[in-house]
Amino acid sequence: MAVDTSDFRNGMSFYLDGDVYTIIEFQHVKPGKGGAFVRTKLRKVKSGTVLEKTFRSGEKVEPAFVEKLKMQYLYKQNNEVVLMDLDTYEQIHVGVDTFGGQGKYLKEEMEITALQAGDEILGYEIPNFMELEITETDPGFKGDTVSGSSTKPAKLETGAMVNVPFHINIGDVVKVDTRTDSYLERVKR
Repeated sequence: MAVDTSDFRNGMSFYLDGDVYTIIEFQHVKPGKGGAFVRTKLRKVKSGTVLEKTFRSGEKVEPAFVEKLKMQYLYKQNNEVVLMDLDTYEQIHVGVDTFGGQGKYLKEEMEITALQAGDEILGYEIPNFMELEITETDPGFKGDTVSGSSTKPAKLETGAMVNVPFHINIGDVVKVDTRTDSYLERVKR
């Protein structure tokens, strides 16, 4: 059951050249001359790469029904991670490289989302924001202020590295954006 460009919505997924893409944004354009068209920005679900593509008005695509399955990260074993489906309690082994740059934020017992179309797992999503403890960083010095714009590297409990302000110390819990590897704020405990 194909759908055409008039059915496009942000967040809709469909097959394009054998891969599943999700619409980030779209715009219907009616020029003075020639036929109308739809300009889109698409994200490839498997790799996260963004593509800009123009469709003729009325062009048909095959919809993809992407299911989001709740899973829990259990532990890492060599170059694999063990995940458990929270509905069936089935455990699966997945290559750590499947998570790309976000694999460094995996923390035991955290909930992740598996994206599935048909019988194929397209990828995994971890939370965009996480609260993690600082395990290694240089000590702050007297006179370093909260409003200072200078930063220092810090290692998080998962092994990920982020730059934090000078006043952050070992044992502090910080909120980080896992998409940009950036420090957001210190969490009050």
